[in-house]
Amino acid sequence: MDLEDVDCRARFMTRDRDGKFPALFDGVLADAGITVVLSGIQMPRMNSLIERWVQTCRRELLDRTLIWNQRHLLHALHKYGQFYNARRPHQGIASARPLHPLPTPINDRDKLSRLDVRRHDHLGGILHEYQHAA
Repeated sequence: MDLEDVDCRARFMTRDRDGKFPALFDGVLADAGITVVLSGIQMPRMNSLIERWVQTCRRELLDRTLIWNQRHLLHALHKYGQFYNARRPHQGIASARPLHPLPTPINDRDKLSRLDVRRHDHLGGILHEYQHAA
């Protein structure tokens, strides 16, 4: 509610379906013009997954970028979302990207001895993608 003092206004609040939030709680928020959005049913890990993505986005992008306005923020978040889902390696099976199959392993010793790795920068050099040169 203190946001109104600085001419800002919260429009949404996301919360889980815990019983510690009575209907009166939602009523107070509705009177303030805030829409309550409930998390999914029986999804206890939803908050942790979103929190991890937000932390990663903040650490890798927003802490390193000076955002000028909402349009610039939306552009940077859109580009980061594409980078995160299509190019960024993840901690998983062989650091595979979520929307791509596992890479083929390099077993030839000649290729291993002379790897030619190239870096491609995104968002003005904040995000980096590394690839083997053809």
